[in-house]
Amino acid sequence: MNVRQAMIAALPIAIWAMTVAAEPAAETRVERGRYLTIVGGCNDCHTPSYAETGGKVPASDWLVGSQIGFQGPWGTTYPANLRLLMQSMSEEQWVARARTAMRPPMPWFNLRDMSDEDLRAMYQFIRSLGRKGEPAPAYAPPGQSVSTPYFYFVPQNLPQQAARAAR
Repeated sequence: MNVRQAMIAALPIAIWAMTVAAEPAAETRVERGRYLTIVGGCNDCHTPSYAETGGKVPASDWLVGSQIGFQGPWGTTYPANLRLLMQSMSEEQWVARARTAMRPPMPWFNLRDMSDEDLRAMYQFIRSLGRKGEPAPAYAPPGQSVSTPYFYFVPQNLPQQAARAAR
């Protein structure tokens, strides 16, 4: 085999190696997703007792949603069980959902402004945790009473002008 034939024979392997090197390793993506989930504050609402314990909740119990709602002029919302949610949607559906407005207090605009790669990493991490827990209670529209505990998520003691603007 001459040099030209050897180069042609090696070409498919070189192309494959470049493709693999261009994509982040799956475990690197999962670790990035873990990091983004932590610094993005996802656990603060979506993991029971996370904020109250200063993050001392095992990862095996993360992101299972909450039975404690947030009530305000929009009604009552509950932090979703992200582990069940991610198991029920594709990566593309997640990226599209992350770019869609959501009810308060979800800071959806933070997700909207993330890169596709970061959103995909979060998806991979959350999916890697597997299914656990039950779905969060359904949204309750304004004026509908709920039987679950909830935070009243409305500013208090605002100056009159700011109070009118908040409504």
